[in-house]
Amino acid sequence: MIIITYTLSLLLLIYGLFAFKSEKRQQLESRVNAVLHVNKETMSQDEEKQSFSNRIIQPVWKRLKKNYQKNVSEEQIAAIELKLLQAGSPFGLTPVEYRFIQLALFLLLPGLVVVWALFGRLNTGVFLLFLLGSIVIARYLPMILIKKKIAERNNQALKELPDFLDLVTVSIEAGLGFDSALSKVVAKKEGVLSNEFQRCLEEMRLGKTRREALNGVRNRLVLDDVRALIGSIIQAEQLGIGMVQIMRVQSSEIRERRKQRAEEAAMKAPIKMLFPLILFIFPCIFIVLLGPAVIRFLGAF
Repeated sequence: MIIITYTLSLLLLIYGLFAFKSEKRQQLESRVNAVLHVNKETMSQDEEKQSFSNRIIQPVWKRLKKNYQKNVSEEQIAAIELKLLQAGSPFGLTPVEYRFIQLALFLLLPGLVVVWALFGRLNTGVFLLFLLGSIVIARYLPMILIKKKIAERNNQALKELPDFLDLVTVSIEAGLGFDSALSKVVAKKEGVLSNEFQRCLEEMRLGKTRREALNGVRNRLVLDDVRALIGSIIQAEQLGIGMVQIMRVQSSEIRERRKQRAEEAAMKAPIKMLFPLILFIFPCIFIVLLGPAVIRFLGAF
């Protein structure tokens, strides 16, 4: 009897352990399934709330960019990226998106000309002329816009440079280091130079050396004054020259070069005014002065 009781107790204990483990496993699985079910419902609800662009267009666009990027060489991407950086990254364009825009123009503009020729009944010569013009525009229009943006950005940076240098020089004279002075001026002043040097400071925080970060600014701003300034800063860092002295010399030289550019533009103004005078103003003056005499002369005969 004792042996039977002991055996039953042992069997019940083993059964209880297995039942406890099974129940615990079932509870865990039910909780996991409940969480996964809630996540699936939440994800489906979030997908339903998203717009058509986020659900369909953007994934397809990313896939197209990824596939197109494989067919473009790294040298072309690097060259286009440098141009876009010099232009200030207009509209946040990437090199692949820039190439897509060129390709879209190549397809769109000649297509419009073909449609116009079909419905407008253009002559063959006119059609070929417009078709050639559309291809030329599609080829060079993005490049021209980028170059115009680069020129505008460089001119703006050239206007900001003397005042920016003065503020940095004053900050260094007040006891700040070069990086701290740049950070202080960038935080208080807006413009092209502030954005570029802000990016320079961020690159330095991410691990780049000061020389590499400053060379990045020199590559993004195609200006002789900026190149001379950054070259002087790098040279002063290598030779241990005082930064205040370098900044003062560069500021005076930049102001002198700006004065020379203004004098050069003033000397070019009379020559530029000569062509409108000859083409538009002088004929009007001749008509007013000689017109009555010519009318009387013709009336006499």
